[in-house]
Amino acid sequence: MSVDYKATVFLPRTDFPMRGGLPTREPQILERWAEMGLYKRLRADAKGREKFTLHDGPPYANGDLHMGHAMNKILKDVINRSQQMLGFDANYVPGWDCHGLPIEWKVEESYRARGQDKDKVPVGEFRRECRTFAEHWIGVQKEGFIRLGIEGDWDNPYTTMNYAAEAQIVREIGKFLLNGGLYRGAKPVLWSVVEKTALADAEVEYHDHTSTTIWVRFPITRPSVPELAETDVVIWTTTPWTIPSNRAIAFGAEIDYAVVVVREVTENSRTKAGDRLLVAADLYESFAETAGIADSEVVWKGKGHALAGTLAAHPLRGHGYEFDVPLYEGDFVTLEQGTGFVHIAPGHGTDDYELGLKHGLAMPMTVDGDGCFTDEAPLFTGKTIYTAKGKHGDANAAIIAALEDAGTLTARAKLTHSYPHSWRSKAPLIFRNTPQWFISMDKNGLRQKALEAIAATRFVPAAGRDRLYAMIETRPDWCVSRQRVWGVPLPIFVEKKTGQPLRDAAVIERVAKIFAAEGADAWFAGDAQRFLGDDYRAEDFEQVRDIVEVWFDSGCSHAYVLEARDDLAWPASLYLEGSDQHRGWFHSSLLESAGTRGRAPYNAVLTHGFALDDEGLKMSKSRGGGTAPLDVIKQSGADILRLWVVATNYTEDVRIGPEILRYQIDAYRRLRNTLRFTLGNLAEFDEAERLPVAEMPELERWVLHRLFELDRRVRQACADFDFHDIYEALYSFCAVDLSAFYFDVRKDSLYCDGRDAGTRRACRTVLDQVFSCLTAWLAPILCFTAEEAWWARGGKASGTDSVHLRLFPDIPAEWENQALAEKWARVREVRRVVTGALELARADKRIGSSLLGRPVVHVDRPELRAAIADLDMAEISITSDLTLMEGPAPADAFTLEDVPGVAVTVELAAGEKCQRCWKVLPEVGGAAAAPDLCGRCADVVQNIGVLAS
Repeated sequence: MSVDYKATVFLPRTDFPMRGGLPTREPQILERWAEMGLYKRLRADAKGREKFTLHDGPPYANGDLHMGHAMNKILKDVINRSQQMLGFDANYVPGWDCHGLPIEWKVEESYRARGQDKDKVPVGEFRRECRTFAEHWIGVQKEGFIRLGIEGDWDNPYTTMNYAAEAQIVREIGKFLLNGGLYRGAKPVLWSVVEKTALADAEVEYHDHTSTTIWVRFPITRPSVPELAETDVVIWTTTPWTIPSNRAIAFGAEIDYAVVVVREVTENSRTKAGDRLLVAADLYESFAETAGIADSEVVWKGKGHALAGTLAAHPLRGHGYEFDVPLYEGDFVTLEQGTGFVHIAPGHGTDDYELGLKHGLAMPMTVDGDGCFTDEAPLFTGKTIYTAKGKHGDANAAIIAALEDAGTLTARAKLTHSYPHSWRSKAPLIFRNTPQWFISMDKNGLRQKALEAIAATRFVPAAGRDRLYAMIETRPDWCVSRQRVWGVPLPIFVEKKTGQPLRDAAVIERVAKIFAAEGADAWFAGDAQRFLGDDYRAEDFEQVRDIVEVWFDSGCSHAYVLEARDDLAWPASLYLEGSDQHRGWFHSSLLESAGTRGRAPYNAVLTHGFALDDEGLKMSKSRGGGTAPLDVIKQSGADILRLWVVATNYTEDVRIGPEILRYQIDAYRRLRNTLRFTLGNLAEFDEAERLPVAEMPELERWVLHRLFELDRRVRQACADFDFHDIYEALYSFCAVDLSAFYFDVRKDSLYCDGRDAGTRRACRTVLDQVFSCLTAWLAPILCFTAEEAWWARGGKASGTDSVHLRLFPDIPAEWENQALAEKWARVREVRRVVTGALELARADKRIGSSLLGRPVVHVDRPELRAAIADLDMAEISITSDLTLMEGPAPADAFTLEDVPGVAVTVELAAGEKCQRCWKVLPEVGGAAAAPDLCGRCADVVQNIGVLAS
């Protein structure tokens, strides 16, 4: 009979399971974190350290979490946790954007579903419903964010509807009012007929839209040169509804124009022989084809500047449009399409407005907030451009019919083109001239301050700087008023006598204090006198009812969050949001802070891409569909999502779907099994077993060098916010350096050497360091799994009961050994060829286990021979024996193309199989007391006291 040697082998022992069971285990970890008060302990531990403040860009509190939320919050959490473990005080205060159109629209939808008219609901009641709606979704989203493992001050988040926040927003807008930067003006703004309000650029998206395009004739009444007499200027537009607002025509100064006399027309052409038409020479051919002109003659050519001073008649003259239409130079006129002339409606376009302002043109308000023509549009009063449902109204048809009757319609067609739509309602928008409140970009040097602030800010990726700079450099004045009710009111009183806003710091502060005590609802309660105090009479002023646009709300969050809390720093260390926020939160925060404090509220800006589905389509609440984060959590766990975020290049758009998640699950298993191996082989490890570095074999010192390299790489990547690089480094280390190499090589020593053998002690000492480093480096990413592993070992390495209370380990400089790293790179080259030869022998069924083989290795490269000369290559190759040969290798020897100079044949190992370590060695049977063991195993078993019988 023989002994069962299993009990004598030091097999791994750990309670850390192979399968994560994350959907069940993660909630248990969250409960334990709550019980131990982890957030407060993190804050207490970090007290006095340099602050790292990542200011949270607030999501809207209006729906379930989508994958964009998950990506954003996970990335923020990874950064905060890593900065905390780098030695900073990285407190995170989550926030929510609660005012404005997204929430108001949802509440209005509920009214419509009940058949109620929102406009008949008292303002106070409507605002209370909006607040209740926001509070509900804050609770829902908060629960989801916590489930993702996001650590932060969830008991004290910030919201834009918090009374203190509303009060500070009043103070911030008041600063622009007091310094003269805030003014009321009539300008064309993007207007939603459906939502009945102006929209910010960030609330606008572009979709294909089919428009009716028209070519219209403007008869010249006063030519600048004789050849223009009795000639019609032809314009082209995609917005027929803007014709009633036309007040001028723009030309390009250096464009070549031609007067063309029509000689022959096709059937159904609206032109006739003898017509004289003025168009750009280069566009005439395409225009003639559209207008049905078969033959014509050019009777004059000239540059655009020759047209200066020309006057034309409106195409509807005789029907209420009796004014002259002057021709002016416009630097925005191009030859891309049309006729080379742009009809100017100063109330319906930015270029139109600027040209009209330059030349003092009338700026009629022809369209009201419902998208209907006012009485300033004769013939068309009451006609609608778009209906309340965003469909085409009756205005275009009526205007085209009137032009047809007047004989000034030259042609019409259809065009599908990119057109602005509301992000929320998806309805097409219009440019509409309307009184609004603006912050001047140039008064008080706001634009220049903002541009200087951009230059002083770090951008990740760097291209973000140019993008934001270009936006600020060319943007118009900031429209900050909205014609809605759910938001912070503009704290403005306009004197009826002068039409000027009241600029009084005491009134602003009085409003702010009332809002701090009662909330902004107080503005709509009807008592204006309490805001004005004793110095003014309410009847002398008009109380403005517009609200502040929500981008201003969140744009000054730095004031009511960072400056209001002692546990945060101003300016923020980092603002982090999606790439669309260059025109959103990054933009508004910059302008608000530059205008009130002279600099940006952040030192750095990081942007990430969008979360796309596996087909590359954007996932969002407004589009629907795609992978929901909570579904992934229920099925696979939050750590899988967290791994997905860092495994991607999140500075670009990233995809997610079932197949991509399966890949991350596989990667997670590799990382988890690495932790499990270290835990299992560290059972009962104590300080007495630790071996000094100087006494360690080369292989262990090589692993320590790798830890030194990884430490530098991890720290640099944290500073660069490049967590994709950390993922690649750690995954490669675990999968290639450890699992596929070091662990494989050292299993024999760990399992079969004597308990106190030097190699085994060295290996366990190194595994202790590997475990310490990996749990720390993985903690910001796999926050649940790293904690589970830490608890599985009892937190013995540092005596802390949470891995998240640790700092990244300090790696001794003496671990660095570049010469050793270069040597072992050569060793591993040789080993790859040996391993390849063993795999081929196994495939050919010449051997089973690699321990049955004896590789014969031919190396004719001196640097490789020198690298392996003093090493036990059999141990490193996991074979029972290995022979190093000089001279040429047999023709059938195994080689690898990328490792020249190495060839390997595989023979059978000589001897018998040790029944404990399974090596095939001649010495097996040499010990009488253990005839089925090798010498090493016989000694170990004898020391344990177990002998063969």
